[in-house]
Amino acid sequence: MQQLDTITFGEAMAMFMANHPGSLHEVSQFTRELAGAETNVAIGLARLGLRSGWASKVGNDAFGKFVIERIKNENVDIEHVLIDPHYPTGFQLKSMVLEGDPEVQYFRKGSAASHLNCDDFNEEYFQRAKHMHMTGIPLALSESARAFAKYALAFMKNNGKKVSFDPNLRPTLWASQEEMVREINEVAFQADYVLPGIAEGEILTGFKKPRDIASFYLDKGVELVVIKLGAEGAFYKTATEEGTVRGFRVEKVVDTVGAGDGFAVGVISGLLEGLNVQDAVLRGNAIGALAVQSPGDNDGYPTKAALEKYIENQLEGVK
Repeated sequence: MQQLDTITFGEAMAMFMANHPGSLHEVSQFTRELAGAETNVAIGLARLGLRSGWASKVGNDAFGKFVIERIKNENVDIEHVLIDPHYPTGFQLKSMVLEGDPEVQYFRKGSAASHLNCDDFNEEYFQRAKHMHMTGIPLALSESARAFAKYALAFMKNNGKKVSFDPNLRPTLWASQEEMVREINEVAFQADYVLPGIAEGEILTGFKKPRDIASFYLDKGVELVVIKLGAEGAFYKTATEEGTVRGFRVEKVVDTVGAGDGFAVGVISGLLEGLNVQDAVLRGNAIGALAVQSPGDNDGYPTKAALEKYIENQLEGVK
């Protein structure tokens, strides 16, 4: 059986992207694509040549078949993707915008992925991975999905695996902000690498400065905290070093969705390949910059050769 460099889990959805700008109720034509923070990461890592796996549940329906085929075609291992005969695959609608963030409407309540539970966890499959990446989204989907996430985290940590965690806050999925902060931080404190955005960090810690946000998690035993600062780049801190890595210049932002997941791809792949923290964060900034220049959630994620060329050209000042 194939060994994996990375594994992640969560909900994938069919996504219908508007073909022209305007409010969603005015749009008459859409293009179908794939959506899901964890699938974005799995795909991004696979494109860089890593052996990447994704675990989940999908419905026994057309959207579920689409999700499986789409991810399989990206060379992501889908051995632990289960087909649920009772619950459907979720989907979403996303507007086209000329600037700023798009409007997104979700149709995911009661989805197959939200019924993921501890009985679905395959220890042998997760044992094959060196590293696990997780986000805060499964924690918010349902109590059973949250239990699965916590079980996976405990299993990987108990087996000496590294775990990265992107809070990826979804306030509308939580009963309250207090519950969200409590549950997200409970998981974050157990992760090796924590990757919040600056606004998320303020919500989760009460601090505004990147250094203070990072220290909040380092004091709880986290090994590395990297805080996304948007166009300004990212701030990183460990017990022994810290710094800010500048962002890459982008001529035109097409769609911001997926940029944070692309950033995670860069950092995780860099660390797995033995890069120092600064260079791993630089790689994260590069993929994030490429991601915002394309319309789909992961369309802009590069291959290894394309990424290296982009970074080289940008650092040399070549447009």
